[in-house]
Amino acid sequence: MYNVIDLTGKQILITGASSGMGAETARLCSRLGAKVIMVARREDKLKEVLASLDGDGHCYYIFDLSETDEIEGFIKRLISETGPLDGFVHSAGITSYRPLKMLKPSVLRDVMTINYYAFVEVIRCITKRKCFNPGMSIVGISSISSKRGNQTKTAYCASKAAMDVSVKCLAKELAPKQIRVNSVVPAFIDTDIYQQFLDNGQGSADAEIVMNRQYLGLGEPIDVANLIAFLLSGASKFITGSNVDIDGGSLSS
Repeated sequence: MYNVIDLTGKQILITGASSGMGAETARLCSRLGAKVIMVARREDKLKEVLASLDGDGHCYYIFDLSETDEIEGFIKRLISETGPLDGFVHSAGITSYRPLKMLKPSVLRDVMTINYYAFVEVIRCITKRKCFNPGMSIVGISSISSKRGNQTKTAYCASKAAMDVSVKCLAKELAPKQIRVNSVVPAFIDTDIYQQFLDNGQGSADAEIVMNRQYLGLGEPIDVANLIAFLLSGASKFITGSNVDIDGGSLSS
């Protein structure tokens, strides 16, 4: 049977691959024939995901993306050991719930470093000569928070908005190298970040309001992974510089 989403022989780098959408994306990419390179901080979780992948040749690296000055050396080592990439998914991300009176520069810096600075730095490094194959696709996992702000979420919303607008700039700059860059923009997905939101003070009340707008209900990590796989594949070769919503209808209500 013909499969329009085919990643056979592709080599895909996924940050934040130890849980949630990153882990689900790794599993799906492996089922679609890709060789998966996973990056995260927790080796125990990465081992669990690695054991769940289909096929052979997958690997993982333990690395803390908050060490942005070390990313270039890390990517050089990774490429020397694995070869050039065909895709990159930035699933690594953190959130922070702080009212303005507690929103110190250090808090903003921590969130922006993982969610945005690391995203751009990895792209800078993997788009150098001999680090990628023509046709490489880059996908950042953003959030509906980039379009709809909320109290105490200034740092998180800002980091995702920065990703979304940068995708448009990078896509144009990297097009001559035959590299596409997009972001996916999920609404509420059943992940650890969603559970943190529920556990946070007003989280439950806010969640009820948002879920009333998200009329297809709570999304699952596989829903986002399906979209990411499409954007990584040749089936989406005419899509770049886009922020693709996957919001259960939220933005339409």
